[in-house]
Amino acid sequence: MPRPVKKAVFPVAGLGTRSLPATKVMPKEMLPIVDRPLIQYAIEEARDAGIEDFIFVTGRGKSALEDHFDQAYELERTLEQKGKTDALRIVREFVPPPGHLYYTRQQAPLGLGHAVWCARGMLESDEPFAVILPDDLILAKPGCLAQMVKAYGATGGNMVAVEDVPRELTQRYGILDIESEDGPLAKAKGLVEKPKPEDAPSTLSIIGRYILDPAVFKALDRQEVGAGGEIQLTDAMAATLTDVPFFGYRFEGARYDCGNSLGFIEANIAFGLARDDIAGPLRDILKKVN
Repeated sequence: MPRPVKKAVFPVAGLGTRSLPATKVMPKEMLPIVDRPLIQYAIEEARDAGIEDFIFVTGRGKSALEDHFDQAYELERTLEQKGKTDALRIVREFVPPPGHLYYTRQQAPLGLGHAVWCARGMLESDEPFAVILPDDLILAKPGCLAQMVKAYGATGGNMVAVEDVPRELTQRYGILDIESEDGPLAKAKGLVEKPKPEDAPSTLSIIGRYILDPAVFKALDRQEVGAGGEIQLTDAMAATLTDVPFFGYRFEGARYDCGNSLGFIEANIAFGLARDDIAGPLRDILKKVN
């Protein structure tokens, strides 16, 4: 039985260029979906999957992320004095307990593989860990990572969340070369980073949820540059295929790419409609706009 997954890495050093000018000053992970930022959804998904330690790989200009998960003494005192107990509960309940939130820096934008590599000192040498990309927001119950953790208990190895994409879009994703399938699990014999449509071995694409065997760091230590001139996490996973089994997991739920404007708007609508307190008025607004 594989060791339980108790730590998650959040690569949050990106500049958010697809969301400019909103992200000129504000970290893209702080963009709000309804009434909470993207990074909070990511933390809550991880927590609900049994994650206990949260590792942020940050960069310059990301201090708002640290502040969001810290105590806000003036705000909390004001809410307390005014008897706004519901608001006080909201600003306190999502903050991880002391000693379970860690930060490290990715000094240069060298790719997702490099960002994950920057977190290596906060993980034990035999410890599996999760990686969550907050840009990929997933509406699911149970959460996507919780679904993966359950499946991982029977498989071990490396596991990624996957979904089928139109063939013409394969050059935007890491694509699995499938060996066999069993329900939601697709065992992979290889993977290719951003292949041309005519070269893609399938249309099963990797999205921003991973459970990784620590063997991936042996490949990342080599700092080999791949597609786009970056150190690719998919290349490191591919390098472990002979020793570590690799699975794609078809999750139940809807994924929204919040790194672009349309995906961000769609996510706000979908998550708003999933809220009992605002779904009705939101439907009325959508009818009026339409």
